[in-house]
Amino acid sequence: MEKSMKRLGSWLIIALFAIMLAACNDSDSSGENADPADEVTSGEGAAMEDFEAGDSFQSTEPLTISTLFSDHPNYPLEDDWLFFEALEEKANVTLDITSVPMSDYTEKRSLLISSGDAPYVIPKTYPGEETQFVASGAILPISDYVELMPNYQKRVAEWEIDPFLENLRQQDGKYYVLPGVHENVWPDYSLAVRTDILEELNLEEPTTWEEVEEMLVAMKEAYPNIYPFNDRFQFNSTLNIAASGFDTMAGWGLGSMLSYQEDTDEFIFAPATEEYRQLVEYFSGLIEQDLLDPESVTQEDEPAIEKFTSGESFVINTNAQTLEQYRTTMNETLGEDNYSIKKIMVPGGPAGQLMAGSKLENGIMFSAQMADDPNFEAILQFIDWLLYSDEGSEFAKWGVEGETYSKDDAGDYQLADHITFRGMNPDGEEDLQIDYGFSQGNWAYGGPTELLHSMFTEEEVEFQNQMVDTKELVLPDPPIPYDATQLEQSSLLSTPLKDTVEQNTLRFIVGDRSMEEWDAYVEQLESQNMQGYVDLANQVYQDSK
Repeated sequence: MEKSMKRLGSWLIIALFAIMLAACNDSDSSGENADPADEVTSGEGAAMEDFEAGDSFQSTEPLTISTLFSDHPNYPLEDDWLFFEALEEKANVTLDITSVPMSDYTEKRSLLISSGDAPYVIPKTYPGEETQFVASGAILPISDYVELMPNYQKRVAEWEIDPFLENLRQQDGKYYVLPGVHENVWPDYSLAVRTDILEELNLEEPTTWEEVEEMLVAMKEAYPNIYPFNDRFQFNSTLNIAASGFDTMAGWGLGSMLSYQEDTDEFIFAPATEEYRQLVEYFSGLIEQDLLDPESVTQEDEPAIEKFTSGESFVINTNAQTLEQYRTTMNETLGEDNYSIKKIMVPGGPAGQLMAGSKLENGIMFSAQMADDPNFEAILQFIDWLLYSDEGSEFAKWGVEGETYSKDDAGDYQLADHITFRGMNPDGEEDLQIDYGFSQGNWAYGGPTELLHSMFTEEEVEFQNQMVDTKELVLPDPPIPYDATQLEQSSLLSTPLKDTVEQNTLRFIVGDRSMEEWDAYVEQLESQNMQGYVDLANQVYQDSK
């Protein structure tokens, strides 16, 4: 009997060892193609169990998250902002902030990431800025973990964000910046026009660039001693908004200078095309007729703003916020009842009423070290709630209901009487951004169109609706997924080309170079290996398909 028990014990040990070995082999096998998100145990650390889209997030234990912070000079960081206090109360989250002045943010962010000292959360990152950090492995491939973010996934699916996400993907097919997402493309910049002058001259608001020229001609005839159009942003914003109507890219939107042609399934060099020439020639013609001040392409913003707000010009580039700033100044310089201005719909061009744009906004990078933190899933749940849930988006923009805002029976928002923001409640003695920390650029990203419009004036909502109703949206070009070596080669080729394009674009416009020299300009680009730059892009694009 004793021998039988010993024999049975031996067999039990062998069997148990075999079971353990098989389990290890199964684990190794399944891990070969496992999703990295599967390695994060659900509910681990401070994460909520069964966290779903629409759920309010509250950490299961006090959670401190390290984050970089871009400190804006117009609403400098305050430790006692209600934003932070409410986050602790609502979400059980404290932010451990490394604050950097906005002017130094890009440089300081690079130093922190390169040294391995970056906080876990790195907001205010614009698409493309993350590329330099990918090869080192210092930042997280966040696309591997978005299945832990149900609110984000819901918005991506319902708002058809995927075509825009493609341009975030790196050569490995992953993306490393988690973007703010909008329900619709949000156009912001256009032309501000003195509508009292239009009324005086019996003119309609222009809807095309041809009509803009006709308007400027009429203004010049009535006021021969001024340039009716004097621009800011060194003309880069106006070139950008005009480019879509000319079926090209320019100014702030020049980017890679490569434009995808669907009919040939290839990229071309946009600044060497006939469409780009037509754009440049149009604005060159305005300067030739003394309709556009040639200083527009070189001057700082202040002189342009001063001329417009003092009545020395009638047209200038603007966005919703700067429009209100113009009005504040003009109320003092011209008198509140002595002028009227409006942000008109972006004019259409020879290619039609087209609107380029993205549903993405700047977003967040994450330190790769965060993946090893036991609260990794909880941090992603918090970010998912704050940036992508209806509740979080409302909180980030409007603050705390009953303290900073209220809602009427129709669901419309109203700031508390003592709070002002972007022209709302102008007599309020405190500001929603400056004094409370809401609607600031580190955390208030994207969101539903209705929520976005809730912070707009009726005038701005009308502009947005007019753009959406009138314009045809141009979808983004497909990505060109360079690897690190190819990206370096592309950058070396593109840098001198871009310098040539930008310098000569302005020279053509102001008349320092005749439009008759356009062919010579294209030959100059060719001598700088423009074709090699285009060929590299097309090779990478075709190889990635």
